[in-house]
Amino acid sequence: MMEAIPSFSSRGVPVINSSTRRKNARTGNYATSSTLLIKSMATQKPLPSAAKTIGSKKNSTVFPLGEKGPRSSPLTASPPIKLLTRVEQLKLLTKAEKAGLLSAAEKFGLSLSSIEKLGLLSKAEELGVLSAATDPRTPGALLSLSLILLLLGPSCVYLVPEEYPWEVALQAVVVLLSVVGGSASFAASNLVSNLQKAN
Repeated sequence: MMEAIPSFSSRGVPVINSSTRRKNARTGNYATSSTLLIKSMATQKPLPSAAKTIGSKKNSTVFPLGEKGPRSSPLTASPPIKLLTRVEQLKLLTKAEKAGLLSAAEKFGLSLSSIEKLGLLSKAEELGVLSAATDPRTPGALLSLSLILLLLGPSCVYLVPEEYPWEVALQAVVVLLSVVGGSASFAASNLVSNLQKAN
């Protein structure tokens, strides 16, 4: 005699317990066993990746996959970037002092009094240098700029002919500016990225 009993496992997968009752000739007892596991795509739980939302803008309406209707996404703000705390953690001022950057800047006439006289701090504030240092898109933009500048030098050497001396001088100037500018923007990208990292 065979009977099938449908049930569900702990994961929600349907299981059919088919039990076959057979009588043992020697002992006279009945033995029952055999479980058949059926996996159906219609009854499986959705994959974790399918539960992700389509939109990720702040305060926007999202349509999650696998759920009925839209819902408002909660405001997920990243913690504010604390530049001075990161400068202290990275010990940048100590490293600048040990490298002799401050005395080298003073030899070139860039001291605190000259910065004050030139109004460089107010200009930096007007240009938004500090807000750019806290913007998460800044490291990527600086890295893109560095790659463009570093590709500009070789392309200029390849494209500009070398028939006249002024063309060779133009190549040298463009290569020098692209190497210096690309290296500086790459270093700035790395610095801003390190300043923006959390502990």
